[in-house]
Amino acid sequence: MAEFDFDLITIGAGSGGVAGSRRAASYGTKVAIFEHSRVGGTCVIRGCVPKKLLMYGGQFRDAFEDALGYGWDQRGLPDFDWTRLRDNKDREIDRLNRVYLDMLAKSGVTLFPVKARLRDAHTVETSDGRSFTAQTILIATGSSPSLIPILGIEHAITSDDALVLPKLPKSLIIWGGGYIAVEFASIFNALGVKITILIRAGQILNGFDDDLRNALADEMRKRGISILTGVKPQTIEKTYDQYRVIDQNGEAYQADRIMAATGRHPNCADLDLNAVGITTDTKGAIPVDRWSRTVVPNIYAVGDVVGRAALTPVAIAEARAIAETLYNNNPTEVSYDNIPTAVFTAPPLGTVGLTEAQARVQAQTKDDAVDVYRANFRGMKHSLSGRDERTLVKLVVERASDRVLGAHMMGADAPEIMQGLAVALNCGATKRQFDRTIGLHPSAAEEFVTLRDKAPDPLACTRG
Repeated sequence: MAEFDFDLITIGAGSGGVAGSRRAASYGTKVAIFEHSRVGGTCVIRGCVPKKLLMYGGQFRDAFEDALGYGWDQRGLPDFDWTRLRDNKDREIDRLNRVYLDMLAKSGVTLFPVKARLRDAHTVETSDGRSFTAQTILIATGSSPSLIPILGIEHAITSDDALVLPKLPKSLIIWGGGYIAVEFASIFNALGVKITILIRAGQILNGFDDDLRNALADEMRKRGISILTGVKPQTIEKTYDQYRVIDQNGEAYQADRIMAATGRHPNCADLDLNAVGITTDTKGAIPVDRWSRTVVPNIYAVGDVVGRAALTPVAIAEARAIAETLYNNNPTEVSYDNIPTAVFTAPPLGTVGLTEAQARVQAQTKDDAVDVYRANFRGMKHSLSGRDERTLVKLVVERASDRVLGAHMMGADAPEIMQGLAVALNCGATKRQFDRTIGLHPSAAEEFVTLRDKAPDPLACTRG
């Protein structure tokens, strides 16, 4: 039997890499993990966690404004200190980084703070010139912000840069309409920045349910966020004290800063995949099978680098499944059905399952094969605050089976509510079972079990 330095080598110490390495080590596996940056990955260091902390900071604006209707004599907003929020957020990220380092040490995983690339199917070579071997290699290198190569793109900041801005700009143009773009738009808008979103498409959040997309765009515009559609930036220029974006029609848009939120790409460039015969797909991701195995049988890949579902819990589940399969005699596959997703905007979104459009395509028959139930209302909180903010809840149901295929919500606590609904959908819940469930009153969540009136079928509307 061949002798190796380690049983498992993991390249990348983000959420997936750390979770898989720790789980493998718990079964007596000798594990090494290689990470040239801070331990914790995109989510902990420069993604979900710091972004949500900033979102919490922005929520206080609404709280101060709404307080007057509830008897608090708070007239006008108190002063806001961006530097204090940013530095407090950074201290929390430092703490979490130490927690991750401690978890690796306590689990017996050996950490090498260097870059690693593949030399052959069982060998990695590090940036300081050393080589290490392993029976199995796990690639968990994540993703990075993508920049579309237009003239002047070097003047744009990315989501990574937005988290550590030295000072808050008075105005910000955000190029892109995905979840990163709309989340940062909501955060900085709440902190007093004038926001303009430029998108090529006709609406934000491509891929989400259309009712949700339209409702959120309406709410963002109410808050003063400008969303300009059909705009294709061609050039970014630096002026004396600002930046200017010029589109395909020669129209110019000017702001203190420009942020490019135009997607992310898998971190494969430094791995030297060709050395082992791995070829990435058209999106730059590593192809894997249902066990997260690449074309090289002993090399696996998980998380953003494989491009299946770029979500932290997915990467964790994939990596732990590998450890269970290889080191605990427990063959485990990951289910990608009904993965709940949140968008932390103001108001936030929560969604699980199929959109209405996806459900109609899946039915492959006529429009009346799907039933849609929705409610749009002003939440109870705003009966006194006076805020003009709507809540939207929606269920997409397969008519023949009565099974709920999708649940969608825009409104306060939508992400928290959606986690519970994801359990229901994964249990195959039907609309009838939703109807028999007693609502928790008074709450927005109870609307999901009190929906009675079906929306008209699109085909019937067209005929009418």
